[in-house]
Amino acid sequence: MLAYAANRPTAGNRQSSPNALLFIISAHVAVAAVVMSMKMDLPKVIRDGGTDIIFIPKPVDPPPNPQPRPRDTHASPLPTPPIPLPLPPKPTDWTPDPGSTDAGSTIVGSGSGGAGMGTDVIEPIKLPPIRHDPRLLTSPAELKPPYPASKLAAEEEATLNLRLTIDKSGRVISVEPLGRADPVFVAAARRHLLAHWRYAPATADGLPVASTLNITLRFQLDG
Repeated sequence: MLAYAANRPTAGNRQSSPNALLFIISAHVAVAAVVMSMKMDLPKVIRDGGTDIIFIPKPVDPPPNPQPRPRDTHASPLPTPPIPLPLPPKPTDWTPDPGSTDAGSTIVGSGSGGAGMGTDVIEPIKLPPIRHDPRLLTSPAELKPPYPASKLAAEEEATLNLRLTIDKSGRVISVEPLGRADPVFVAAARRHLLAHWRYAPATADGLPVASTLNITLRFQLDG
């Protein structure tokens, strides 16, 4: 065994061949290229370790089509057309008779004076006059008539309701009793009122007018 080992060539003494070295390098390069191409073609490894399962629900059948509603075959009543009203008669040419127009009335044309336009007769509006009653001007000291002597001796008293007539100048021109009254007292009152009582006359629209006025006159003893 020792002789066999002595005659065996060692690795350090073996001479390398250039062709063999080139072949080895080419083989490594080819193996590396094959490995790289295999890595590119292999699918990616699922690293999450599981497979997702997705349940797809069963499609729901659509509801059946509703039955179309039958149309109403009853005929609706048609609206009754309005009854045309008769047109008013057209105005005709008319010329008022000056003799038939009342005094104080005013005739006013309803148009601009063109042919075929009628006219309206408008009565004037009469407003009531603005009146003011007569106003007494006599001083209080001259209002009382003198007491009749016969009635003073008999100590009789009286209350007279009198109607006075006053003219446009404010003078009392008439004194008349209203109802039953003692003529002695009426005569005494009449004489005094006609002579002494004065009024601012009544007016109508600012103009003096005659008027009447009712008063109450009392004959009364003092004490």
